[in-house]
Amino acid sequence: MPSFRRSFSGYALSAQNLAVIINDSDPKSVEVGAYYVKIRKIPTANVVHVNIPVGREKLSITAFQTLKSTIDAALSDDIQAIVMIWATPYAVECNSITSAYTLGFNANQCQNTCSPGSLSAYFDSASKKPFSDVKYRISMLLPVVSVTDAKALIDRGLKSDYSAPKANAYFLSTSDINRNSRARFFPQSGEVTQRYLTIKTLKADSIANERDIMFYETGLAKVPSLETLRFLPGALADHLTSFGGDLLNHGQMSSMKWLEAGATASYGTVSEPCNYWQKFPNPAVLMKHYLNGASAVEAYWKSVAWPTQGVFIGEPLASPYRR
Repeated sequence: MPSFRRSFSGYALSAQNLAVIINDSDPKSVEVGAYYVKIRKIPTANVVHVNIPVGREKLSITAFQTLKSTIDAALSDDIQAIVMIWATPYAVECNSITSAYTLGFNANQCQNTCSPGSLSAYFDSASKKPFSDVKYRISMLLPVVSVTDAKALIDRGLKSDYSAPKANAYFLSTSDINRNSRARFFPQSGEVTQRYLTIKTLKADSIANERDIMFYETGLAKVPSLETLRFLPGALADHLTSFGGDLLNHGQMSSMKWLEAGATASYGTVSEPCNYWQKFPNPAVLMKHYLNGASAVEAYWKSVAWPTQGVFIGEPLASPYRR
């Protein structure tokens, strides 16, 4: 069971220290970005406008460096996290755009994407202010394919705040051995009474027709029956597979499918990572920090030891368990 230590209390990421990055070349980004700023009451000074060609899935290193410089120049030291409002680009060469922004572009990983990654200083840390503490502005992509769906995602994030609902957490040890490498970190089934959460760790390839889901962690190339599930506002869900971060779904299941099914945040890798558990969310760490009050962007970033190839997506400020 996750522990509730005093060192992990006091999370306070808010609109005041989140920057919103809007692509003025993309009308969908502009519309959804304006909606996010309004709904989350983001200060005008925290909104950064950039221009990126629409439809480009990957950025070159040069284009990315220009983008990062533009963003950084507009931010004060109070900004601890950013959210980028677009579906593409989501990668910089073999790096995800979120990791390239937060950690800096890692060229060494691209020499062999199946090699071990670099350890994040933020992994499972007690930090409440990542930029102040470790010089990371943690980042998330709020993908916009459908304006309606993106606004619904934002609404779910807001609705989740301080909700602490009666909920279920599903951790599935699947028959796919190669994609089951993090099953060792699944918590035991049982009750987290302080958070009204029931943990269900199962040997199964999928679940169907389940309700009130706050966590769903599994390992498959494609996860069936998502359309039958009911996720609660603030739900976190992801699957360990090679290309979940290929958001436009050219092969394996995109992590976007979790958001379309009703989850509020997810994660996937943009290049072949091999099945190192360190390149994916550690379920125990993810749940521990989220239940202790972290926002979605904080909990997800703290759960990945080697995040270079992984893109974090969703509504960053969702915080069901903040007090």
